[in-house]
Amino acid sequence: MGSIGMPELIVILVVVVLIFGVNKIPQLGKGLGEGIRNFKSALKDASEEKGTAEEEKKNKES
Repeated sequence: MGSIGMPELIVILVVVVLIFGVNKIPQLGKGLGEGIRNFKSALKDASEEKGTAEEEKKNKES
């Protein structure tokens, strides 16, 4: 499969506008951005918790 070119992006944009309407597109973008931000935050929190749990385990073994 090749890469997505300009004509394909235009078709996708037209379909999105037809389905959701012009007024809903900013709301969809905002929701998508918030979702990505929350996902990254959750990943960061999970990795920090894992790191603290490993440190506590290491301290108990010493």
